[in-house]
Amino acid sequence: MPRVVHFEIHALDPDRAIAFYQALFGWGFTPWGPPGTYWLVVTGPDTEPGINGGLVKRMGDAPVDGQAVNAYVCTVAVDDVDATMAKAQASGGTTALPKMPIPGVGWLAYCKDSEGNIVGLMQNDPAAR
Repeated sequence: MPRVVHFEIHALDPDRAIAFYQALFGWGFTPWGPPGTYWLVVTGPDTEPGINGGLVKRMGDAPVDGQAVNAYVCTVAVDDVDATMAKAQASGGTTALPKMPIPGVGWLAYCKDSEGNIVGLMQNDPAAR
């Protein structure tokens, strides 16, 4: 069965987006290809579950507030949704959907990054109700 093996973040201002994700999750970015157009993203060690991705300079307009999402939304496992959302806001992000329980699974919230892309934040908590 096919599995997701890579993701891409589109950014109008790649340097601003890189700073956002480095501050929020500690991800690593390495330039790849023509200068200023693409970066490889390392989200953690290869010994842990997860995927790595890329960041690309956006080739069109940024998403408009109030429109439906027209992309896959990636959700990142975090230790504390509230603390991560506060860190996202301090790093130039905004709340897209406040924290809500996913019963028996945990707590989920969505933030917008510095470029208007939506990122899911999931805190494991089987007692969530």
